[in-house]
Amino acid sequence: MSKFAIRLLTLAMFSMAVVAAPLVTKAQAASDEQAPPPPVTKSKAKKKSSQLNPSIEYAAFARGYRAAYATIYDRNDYAAAIEHDDSAAVANLIGYSYRKLGDYKVSQIWYERALKADPDHVKTWQYYGLWQVEQGNRDQAQYHLSRIAALAGTDSEEYRSLSAALEKPPGTGLVY
Repeated sequence: MSKFAIRLLTLAMFSMAVVAAPLVTKAQAASDEQAPPPPVTKSKAKKKSSQLNPSIEYAAFARGYRAAYATIYDRNDYAAAIEHDDSAAVANLIGYSYRKLGDYKVSQIWYERALKADPDHVKTWQYYGLWQVEQGNRDQAQYHLSRIAALAGTDSEEYRSLSAALEKPPGTGLVY
C-alpha cells in the first residue's frame, strides 16, 4: 500500500474517531499548558439557524485537539494525528508529527502555518527550533530561542529544552 493511501486511510480513521468521541465539556491538559483558544470565525454576517453555535464548535474543536494530543504524546502514533486545522496549536502538533516521521519538508510547512496563525505561539517556536537544530541550522535555532525568551522568558520549559539542544555538539542525536 502506498504512503499516500496509508495516510489517507489514517486520516479517515482519525476523523471518524473524532466524530464518534463522546462530548466532553471540560478540556484536559494540553501541551501548551492550557486548552487552545476557540477557532476564530471569519464572517461577522448574521448566522443562519443551520450553523453551529460557538459552544458546540469549541467543544468539537477541543475534542479534536485532545484526540490529536493523546495520539501524539500518549501513543506516539504520529501518522494518525495528522489532520488539517488552522489553529496554531493543532498545526504545531501536525508539524511535530511529520518531523517525528522524518518528513522535514512537510513538517516545516506546518510549523510555518502555525506561526502564521499565531506568531506568539511559544510551543511552535520551540518545536520549530528543534527542527532547525536537527537540520543543522544552529543560527536559525538560536533566533527561535531568542523569540522564546522574549515571549515566555528564559525559565520556561520551552526555552530550557531548545537551549539544551543547542548546547549539544552538532550531529548529536536529540532526545526530547
